[in-house]
Amino acid sequence: MARAKEKTLALLSSTAAVDMKTSAKNTLYTVPTGKKAIITHVVVRQPSASLADGVDYDLGDGAACDTWRQAISLTTMTATTDFMVIPSIAATPVKYTVFDAGDAFGIKPITGSTLAATATIDVFGYEFDA
Repeated sequence: MARAKEKTLALLSSTAAVDMKTSAKNTLYTVPTGKKAIITHVVVRQPSASLADGVDYDLGDGAACDTWRQAISLTTMTATTDFMVIPSIAATPVKYTVFDAGDAFGIKPITGSTLAATATIDVFGYEFDA
């Protein structure tokens, strides 16, 4: 049976306890050997504390995590039951590059939360043969 990650939009990874304060890359998903991947959206959910001052998060690969979406504000996430869907496009379509085998997709707080906080982050998309 074919892998669902290659035939449908699928949950590619779910990472708990992602640091939402410290300005360091948090790897969320690594493209498997022999595959390529397209990320369609990301869900940030259930923060452990308010992200009210988290005004700038970057998502993507590389050390800066700035190849997919930049300057994402999570300031409205103030309750532990909150979630936000971050689509691959903003107001207008944007061109992206396909992620290659071994690419590590992640999030980096540029200006993260003031309080120490973590969140669970789900990455959605699909994989295909390289």
